[in-house]
Amino acid sequence: MIAGFPGSAWSMDALVIDAFEFCRLKEHRTGKIQVADLPRLAQESVGQAGSVDWSLQGGYSSRGHPQLVLKVDGSVRLMCQRCLTPFDSTIDSGATLVLAPDEGSADEMDAMLADENVEVIVGSHEFSIAELVEDDALLAVPLAPKHETCPDQLAAPLPEGEKKPSPFAVLKDLKKS
Repeated sequence: MIAGFPGSAWSMDALVIDAFEFCRLKEHRTGKIQVADLPRLAQESVGQAGSVDWSLQGGYSSRGHPQLVLKVDGSVRLMCQRCLTPFDSTIDSGATLVLAPDEGSADEMDAMLADENVEVIVGSHEFSIAELVEDDALLAVPLAPKHETCPDQLAAPLPEGEKKPSPFAVLKDLKKS
């Protein structure tokens, strides 16, 4: 289920806006999308569990260009590449996107702005918020997801006063055998 406004269910088509008009009117929208409803993100996840909350604010940059400010939060279930067990990964991402009317203008604007915190994209009159949210969530997902500490690697603490043997000492003992 995709939600866009409180108390309403939306389809993917309802998450299409005129990006330039959205910025001109300085509109603001929020919503929640289930991972299962975002096909590329669902493909990266385990079991398609989780959801992402999003917020989109239209307006203008300090140079007068149409601008979207996107915030994406949520969680997705990923497979740990170290221990091969699933875990919940948090998504906390955002982007400032300046809109250009076409590719040529986008390249010029990007060179002119030279700001790593701002991305220049081609806007349209049929702009998909869902695709924008999915793109941002995918960029926030690690390439090689891992637990901070894998559950099966939690070692019992050594008795007080005992030191962990050096790996080199262990190899030396193996060589003697």
